[in-house]
Amino acid sequence: MPFTYAMPMMMKRKSLTSAITAALALVLIAPAADAGNRRDEQDAARRAMLDGQVMPFAMIKRRVDAAVGGATYVGSEFNPSANRYRLKYVKDGKVMWVDADGRTGDIIGMAR
Repeated sequence: MPFTYAMPMMMKRKSLTSAITAALALVLIAPAADAGNRRDEQDAARRAMLDGQVMPFAMIKRRVDAAVGGATYVGSEFNPSANRYRLKYVKDGKVMWVDADGRTGDIIGMAR
């Protein structure tokens, strides 16, 4: 009779191991996929800058930094189809999104 109880325990352990392995695989794959998308975005921004379609990001960021008055820069995104940057800032505990034209560096819009 010990095999009757041992068999389900082994099956449960195997299922638990499989579930943990699957969860770990998802955790490891998701950042890699996101990193690939981020890399593509950076490559598109660099190509646009080298082709003269957009200003260097550092120049755009300096312009936006001056306009947001002391907010802390968090990160940015680049939209290659519109040649626009979206910069993220935090000020007084509130998130601010600033859209800038990549060609001119002008601020197109701000949202809190």
